[in-house]
Amino acid sequence: MTQSAMAGRSTKAFDADATLVVVVEMSRSVWLVAGLLPGIERRPLKKMTPDENELALLLGRWRGEVAATGRCVRRVVVAYEAGRDGFWLARWLRAQEVECEVIHASSIAVSRDRKRAKTDRLDTALLMRALLGWLRGEQGHCTMVSVPSIEEEDAKRPTRERENLVGERTRLINRMKGAMARLGIRGFNPALRKAEGELEDIRTPEGTKLPPNTLAELRRDTARLRIIEGQIREIEQGRRERLEAAGSSEADAMVSNLTRVVGLGLETADMLVHEILLRNLRDRRAVARYAGLTGSPNESGGRRRERGLSRAGNARVRRGMVHLAWRFLVFQKDSALVRWFRQRTADGRVRTKMAMVVALARKLLVALWRMARTGEVPEGVRLRPMAPVIA
Repeated sequence: MTQSAMAGRSTKAFDADATLVVVVEMSRSVWLVAGLLPGIERRPLKKMTPDENELALLLGRWRGEVAATGRCVRRVVVAYEAGRDGFWLARWLRAQEVECEVIHASSIAVSRDRKRAKTDRLDTALLMRALLGWLRGEQGHCTMVSVPSIEEEDAKRPTRERENLVGERTRLINRMKGAMARLGIRGFNPALRKAEGELEDIRTPEGTKLPPNTLAELRRDTARLRIIEGQIREIEQGRRERLEAAGSSEADAMVSNLTRVVGLGLETADMLVHEILLRNLRDRRAVARYAGLTGSPNESGGRRRERGLSRAGNARVRRGMVHLAWRFLVFQKDSALVRWFRQRTADGRVRTKMAMVVALARKLLVALWRMARTGEVPEGVRLRPMAPVIA
């Protein structure tokens, strides 16, 4: 997915007398559409059912109203806030040759008053104000999200689905272990394939079998666990087959290149490529910001303190990089990055290591970004000598 470096402001000249500006406040049951019509003083506000064809008819009617005043609409700009509905409407409008932008939700400045009024009407006014500032080319009003294609969105699904399935597997195993612990049974591992056959032979400390309802519940949970594990294997196998069959796309080349790094597995490489490395980020600072691995200073007057990570970026990338940083300390002990980390944590304090591992994750992400883009291997990093090991 590519993202324009000028997403913070528009680079097109804005002619207010020939541009129809429209914002849409979207929800599950109703859309509220606000327009700014050149040559018409009133600000139309239309509540409608969530239907793209009805929206297109509304835009045509507003263009007709502008034409009745003797003006010509040469540009139509529609914008809405990124959220549950995703990007399908932006893709559909662009296919209809209507300029559509998606506003990053966190870039809209709102009042910090806990009891501030919030209605769809006020939200559309706020979106319109931000959009007009963006169209005029002013910095700081809002940021536009890069609209991905269907193929780019679909490429992220295996990694995200596997992440959800792994979470479900962990919750299921913990629930089964909890049911055993309530009966005083220890040493039972539901993750083992033979676990289902051992349920009948398990005895409580009193020497009795498992209660019938508990036994039935554990059987159902075991069957559900096997289904989840099968789905995880299916996703992993599908990814291997896709990489072996294609191997020519930019994403596949990046994944294959990253998996050469010792300690960096296929799952992490695939996540990094589709979540961040395919984006056209400007420089290393933009890479760190997108991952949320930058600091959040709090400075006012004589007060100077650091509040930790901003956590404003991609949470999947941030979690994955912190985990990878810990693995890097084990598998890449002779690399320059690990030596840098060891020098700054020589005091052995746990708090120092916890803080510096985030800095290591940030530096490592930038190094992998450069490796994926230019092929530059980080200093001292060991690579697998043969073709990427997909395992």
